[in-house]
Amino acid sequence: MKNLTISFKVLEKGEAREVASRKDGSTHRVLDAVVGDATGIVTMPLWDDTIDKVESDKTYKLENGYTTLYQGHLRLNIGRYGVVTEAEPIESVNEELDMSAEEHERPERRHFYQGGRDSYSGGYGSSRDWRSQRGGRDRRGRGRRRRY
Repeated sequence: MKNLTISFKVLEKGEAREVASRKDGSTHRVLDAVVGDATGIVTMPLWDDTIDKVESDKTYKLENGYTTLYQGHLRLNIGRYGVVTEAEPIESVNEELDMSAEEHERPERRHFYQGGRDSYSGGYGSSRDWRSQRGGRDRRGRGRRRRY
């Protein structure tokens, strides 16, 4: 899910570790925190500066966050555009329902492009191109075909 706004309480923070970036090889600090609310708990990775900003047993509000599956387990991510601010305290957290403990299957991707337009198949450049059937541009891409 994308563009999540959620309030959560940080229950525990794991050990920080250093990882190398795949893009440029720079090192980053990352740790896994367990966060939750009245509906359940989930694992949240914290990166670099966020590790120091987020404290255990405090409540925060995440705006523009998202969820992902990492090795089949659900994670709540802050991301590049997410904003974490302090929020009203959450008194009770449902620790019995751990959404990250259960292994989830990745849903099958939907393919929106079906290989053509309208009911014609074959994609671009086929002899039954939709443009040739409907008086669109000529084969060289120049203007409309003239009909005399």
